[in-house]
Amino acid sequence: MTQHITGRKIRFALVGCGRISKNHVASLQEHADDAELVGVCDIDPAALQAAVAATGAKGYADIDDLLADTDADIVILTTPSGVHPGHAVKCAHAGFHVLTEKPMATKWEDGVRMVRHCDEAGVHLFVVKQNRRNATLQLLRRAVEQKRFGRIYMVTLNVFWQRPQQGYYDQAAWRGTWEMDGGAFMNQASHYVDLLEWLIGPIESLHAYTGTLARDIEAEDTGVLTCKWRSGAMGSLNVTMLTYPKNFEGSITILGEKGTVRVGGVAVNEIQHWEFEDQRPEDADVKTASYETTSVYGFGHPLYYRNVIDVMRGKAVPEVDGREGLKSLEVLIAAYRSARDGVRVNLPLEL
Repeated sequence: MTQHITGRKIRFALVGCGRISKNHVASLQEHADDAELVGVCDIDPAALQAAVAATGAKGYADIDDLLADTDADIVILTTPSGVHPGHAVKCAHAGFHVLTEKPMATKWEDGVRMVRHCDEAGVHLFVVKQNRRNATLQLLRRAVEQKRFGRIYMVTLNVFWQRPQQGYYDQAAWRGTWEMDGGAFMNQASHYVDLLEWLIGPIESLHAYTGTLARDIEAEDTGVLTCKWRSGAMGSLNVTMLTYPKNFEGSITILGEKGTVRVGGVAVNEIQHWEFEDQRPEDADVKTASYETTSVYGFGHPLYYRNVIDVMRGKAVPEVDGREGLKSLEVLIAAYRSARDGVRVNLPLEL
């Protein structure tokens, strides 16, 4: 890997100045002592002009121009999901570390290709999974690691949100397309798919149904995924973007031999039930871990960037690298194959 960066700020360039880019810009501003945004890029002149005005960073209308000119260390990809792989490979070949939004790709082979090219170029590939850093899920993860549940029997996740046709899907032609976006599972529920493996462990097999019930898009607006983990636990992920009249719930419930927990709210932001056979000091943190949110993104982006900066300084290892990102992509691809072919799909996809 490239030498650690000390004695100066770590330089970032951002490609894709749309909806989620504001979270990245704000996160870098929070870490202004350690990081700076030196370039922004977008093929939409209006979006680029707005980003330059908001950040003061140098603007580029084309990623090739940015890569040829910028002195950034890391390139952030907040472009449509389907172009992440091509952009990541370009960045790696040009010698830049890559930080990509979720999902890292819309196709399994593209995700594998991203990891391979970044490995060969000797650069880091960071995949954003900021929800892992939210306080509620950190507490839940610790309880699982400490085996407080005993044997986990059942896990249920619900993502009952609202994404309107005019107010969301019609805002960009790529939204809801198979090539560039995927549907409710791949885009909106991506972080909840990540929890299946990150919290509970490797999945043995899964079965999924998907449907496009109300939105005028290629991919699904609603889906149900059932799975069995290698541990024997069973569970489901229920997702829809058709909830009336607005986002209603983003939750996970874990039922175990010695514990029951439900983390709910609109985006796993409230610990609604926390009960274990044993008592531990950290149980007192449950009262303060819940937080108010008006955004389904949570507050994890700045914490995610803290890890990226520490990795570049040589003080930490990546919390979510390309291989970690592949784990949730594998579950997503398996779900789509199952829904398409009407079969149970066993994991891993490749042996």
